[in-house]
Amino acid sequence: MIFAFVLAAGPLLLALANLRYYVAPPVAIAVPAVSVLIPARNEEATIGAACAAVLANKGVDLELIVLDDHSADRTGQILASIGDPRLKVASAPDLPPGWSGKQHACAHLATLASHELMVFVDADVRLSPDAVSRMAGFMQRNDVGLASGFPRQIVRTWSEVLLLPLIQFLLLGYLPMGMMRRAVSPAFGAGCGQLFIARRDAYQRAGGHAAIRASLHDGIKLPRAFRAAGIPTGLFDATDIAACRMYTNAGDLWEGLTKNATEGMATPKALPVWTAILGIGQVLPPVLLAIEPGVLSAAAVCASFGLRFLLAWRLRQPVLSALLHPIGVAALLLVQWTALARAARGIPATWRGRAYPAQ
Repeated sequence: MIFAFVLAAGPLLLALANLRYYVAPPVAIAVPAVSVLIPARNEEATIGAACAAVLANKGVDLELIVLDDHSADRTGQILASIGDPRLKVASAPDLPPGWSGKQHACAHLATLASHELMVFVDADVRLSPDAVSRMAGFMQRNDVGLASGFPRQIVRTWSEVLLLPLIQFLLLGYLPMGMMRRAVSPAFGAGCGQLFIARRDAYQRAGGHAAIRASLHDGIKLPRAFRAAGIPTGLFDATDIAACRMYTNAGDLWEGLTKNATEGMATPKALPVWTAILGIGQVLPPVLLAIEPGVLSAAAVCASFGLRFLLAWRLRQPVLSALLHPIGVAALLLVQWTALARAARGIPATWRGRAYPAQ
């Protein structure tokens, strides 16, 4: 009982402390010049709306560069139909050995950017009209070389509701942001691969995406590369300035979460520890309360669910996801163990028609 209570209450207390730092970025002090960079591979369903959202941004000297990464659909035609001089479209070189597709595309995009501030954004992200200015405002006020925001995740299917809100639960419940701001250790590196902003000089010193060329998990690996080079990184809440529907069905969600799991939680050393922490602190409390009601089991349930309801309110997540929290955490652990088992069997991760060896 006591272990369940401690492992449930700890993330709640840490999240309450973290929410002091995890805030929306402010509007830029002066009009910034920003290059917005979008890698696009078979994005006909999303690229038009993504470009329209970027080009609608105000209060910024903006260029938008989209890299068509050998798309086999109508991505190229849609980009060609957009009549805005601020948009530049480029074609990706062939993928070299040892690179993942997205890292290669982003590295090439960085060479095309004209401005000191570079925003890397996925094609399924929709920016608000003040998003680019506010991200630049964060960089103006913080001495960091790279910053990342977590967009509001749009979830509609059961699998999305169960799993995707857990991204910010893990971030706010288990990453001490106060220590992250004071120390440059790579251990505190974290971000969201959907949305990054970087200073060009810091990007080049850190090696940019070339430093993580084989990675499928730039959300973790890119901030760690900057920190390994002695460059601080930051986080901001992008709930009000960006939205993303990452996956639209259970198959894509499963493939997407397992493809990069072995670069994060799903390692032979880390996953048993995470399974104990999450299993005892988040899955077990309602079971204990049902079997043996008591003060500690009730307190553990209140702490576990309390954190999820707090995040649902603060980050505009579905309440249903909070209600299903223990089931969602159990499903997340299943994804992680599946990814580890696939890697042990040598089954490559697949994404966008490409296969990658497990990291």
